[in-house]
Amino acid sequence: MREIKVYNDLTKQKEVFIPVTPGQIRMYVCGITPYNHTHIGNARPFVTWDVIRRYLQHIGYEVELIQNFTDVDDKIINASNGEHVSWDTIANRYIASYFEVMDTLHVRRADIYPRVSTHIPDIIHMVEVLVEKGFAYVLDHDVYYSVESFPGYGKLSGRSLDDMMAGARIEVDDRKHNPMDFALWKGAKPGEPSWESPWGLGRPGWHIECSTMSNKYLGDTFDFHGGGSDLIFPHHENEIAQSEAYTGKSPMVKYWLHNGFITINQEKMSKSLNNFFLVKDILALYSPDALRFFLISTHYRSPLDFSDERLEETTRSLERLGTGIDNVMFLLDQPGGAGSDESKQLLCDAQKVEEDFEEAMSDDFNTALASAAMFELAKKINIYKDAVVNAGVPVDPSVMAEVKRIFHTMTDVLGILEERWEKIKTDASSKDYENLMEVILKIRQECRSQKQYAIADMIREELTKLDITIEDSPQGARWKK
Repeated sequence: MREIKVYNDLTKQKEVFIPVTPGQIRMYVCGITPYNHTHIGNARPFVTWDVIRRYLQHIGYEVELIQNFTDVDDKIINASNGEHVSWDTIANRYIASYFEVMDTLHVRRADIYPRVSTHIPDIIHMVEVLVEKGFAYVLDHDVYYSVESFPGYGKLSGRSLDDMMAGARIEVDDRKHNPMDFALWKGAKPGEPSWESPWGLGRPGWHIECSTMSNKYLGDTFDFHGGGSDLIFPHHENEIAQSEAYTGKSPMVKYWLHNGFITINQEKMSKSLNNFFLVKDILALYSPDALRFFLISTHYRSPLDFSDERLEETTRSLERLGTGIDNVMFLLDQPGGAGSDESKQLLCDAQKVEEDFEEAMSDDFNTALASAAMFELAKKINIYKDAVVNAGVPVDPSVMAEVKRIFHTMTDVLGILEERWEKIKTDASSKDYENLMEVILKIRQECRSQKQYAIADMIREELTKLDITIEDSPQGARWKK
């Protein structure tokens, strides 16, 4: 199996990936808090991890992906109170909205989507164990985790407790042993959802849910944990403290990967600045492929600046790749002939591009470099097509079949342009469709031979409106959808 290198935020260096279990990969990605429609900042980690998962499966790994929904949270409660509906009405509404836009962006479903509300007994059990082991303490109906009880606290964020206290927004509670201690269980308040527990009616704190659910489905140590960079502290730092204290085993996760922020004009996107954009609104203006390709256009760890100009540029770039796909299918439809120097060169170029693509993806999932390789292949295909159409070079069917495999594999790993492949397969390859187009081209050619150029041009223009392009060459007219 191909060697992969990943940048591990726990060790702050790039490492060769070694799975916990040979041939298998278990990963956990922090999901959304469903209190509003999904915004573009939410979308980036899920598209990123979808590409990572696709690539790992492509090179032969069996991958299990768990992604939670935080369906019990202050923001959901506030939204439900504001609308005078139940908290689960809000959560269910926006979970459905999440699936709608993620399906549109071709994000494949996780294996399991656990919810906080359906794992309350598991959460209570973990909190009980942490109290029994001395890592947590009870204050009235609340339970807090004692950060000073866990010697490794701060190893993910790389900061000391003093640094964290200076830079963090700390929940004010004079009862806590240390201001940095965080809630595992919160006593019930009027108007909030609550469940019975050994400490009375209440609900879980934020951080305990992911420790509970990742341990339940992936075990004491698993391969990857992902999320946005903003989750490194405190959420993921607290997950490590809870999980490793609970199991007595380290590490909880071998490789921590975090994607960079999305910025708007170089400023971090946030609701407080009112500069965030909902995915559904962007998809009203741009294609799902354009948005998805934009989200992976830079390395996942780098910041990504959002703008209409960038999306328009991405749309134009995708059309270049789409033309490459059209040309592959056009060439596959041509009569086969003997091998040629041009065919040999195309095969050599395609094989090199495939290796470049694999190298880029195996080096910390560098989608930017992988995409560059894909554009290079589209360019080589265009050159070969010109040689076939304008110089009469015979098409080598075996070469084109291999080129198609390579090109289609790359687009599939990145999760783009599948409709382009399907559209060609279902439309342009229809025999009736082809026969009709041949009749139209013969009529147009007859018009040209009789110097009825206005009619010939009208036929071309009308076909253009149907997204059908006519290409005239010394060997005759050809068409493409």
